[in-house]
Amino acid sequence: MSKDEKSLSSPSSATQVDAFLHKLAEMPVATGSGRGRLMFAMDATASREATWREAAHIQEQMFVETSALGGLDVQLVYYRGLDECRASRWLSDAEGLLAAMRKVDCRAGQTQIERVLRHAVEQTGKMRLHALVFVGDCMEEDLDGVLGRAGQLGLLGVPAFLFHEGKDVAAAAAFAKIAKLTNGACCRFDASSPQQLRALLAAVAVYAAGGRKALADYGRRQGGIVLQLTHQMDRGAG
Repeated sequence: MSKDEKSLSSPSSATQVDAFLHKLAEMPVATGSGRGRLMFAMDATASREATWREAAHIQEQMFVETSALGGLDVQLVYYRGLDECRASRWLSDAEGLLAAMRKVDCRAGQTQIERVLRHAVEQTGKMRLHALVFVGDCMEEDLDGVLGRAGQLGLLGVPAFLFHEGKDVAAAAAFAKIAKLTNGACCRFDASSPQQLRALLAAVAVYAAGGRKALADYGRRQGGIVLQLTHQMDRGAG
């Protein structure tokens, strides 16, 4: 384990994209002051290897799009193996996050989503956390325990945005419940279309750093999926 990491204690379809964006548009307005803080959590078990590599390239846009809004601090959290769940230090640039991700290799194991949520709760107790992003494809834990942690995070006002790869029905249901309990959103994505994940991740990052107005400006510049969000926000304000 490197000095920059710590071990954590043990314990889409078009309709889905539209629903995800609609939920994000309904989020309370962030102040846009200071730096945004976003926890970027990923399943690093063996089935996630291809998407992990892709995400390492995608994450740079999160920093690019938030640099003019006061900046973004990101903490990488991942789990793999049977009992390994780690968190990086808080990173303020794309190169730092990319370097942290390059050090990680995916290994066979089971999900540890409850530990990720518990860590998010602990971090929020130390300093304001604006959003949790989670990318995964399955859920192999006791659902009650996971949802209990999600409820705690929701009470702290931290939305969880979950990106579900694949067609695991149990995972889809669990991720949707986590999103609901945290007042966040859940969206299935196709690993063969990384531009979709890139756009949605950047949208969440922009919101975390600059609030709703910044997200609307980003939508006008980007068009496509993110522009849908701008339209929904305009309708909601009317």
